[in-house]
Amino acid sequence: MNLDERQQAIIDEFSMVGDWMERYQYLVQLGRMMDPLPEADKTDVNLIRGCQSQVWVAVDDSGDDLKFRGGSDAAIVNGLVALTLRVYSDAPAAEIAATEPRFVEGIGLAEHLSPTRSNGLHSLLQRIRAEAASRL
Repeated sequence: MNLDERQQAIIDEFSMVGDWMERYQYLVQLGRMMDPLPEADKTDVNLIRGCQSQVWVAVDDSGDDLKFRGGSDAAIVNGLVALTLRVYSDAPAAEIAATEPRFVEGIGLAEHLSPTRSNGLHSLLQRIRAEAASRL
């Protein structure tokens, strides 16, 4: 599945979830289903600046595709990390760098996140795409 197809799958998935309270609960559930980030990856190098909660993203570029691991100490933010990694992990750097995160608008996150969470999500997305761009 390419990154646009991954984003569309997320948009379709969220369209089946009712109101925003249910969507927040679903985000928390997605975060809980994600493999926990190993303590060794919770370093200053992997820490995302601009987030109110602690968010880490580690990247493995040993193959053709970039593989991201991540996590947060906040439940909803961990769900946002899970969604973001679902879109961008295990993809070529060029595709990651070129793909805008349209799922954010597509599921209504832009209107329903607090300003601090919105800033954190923006920082997370910016970091992942910058990591990809640095490998081109």
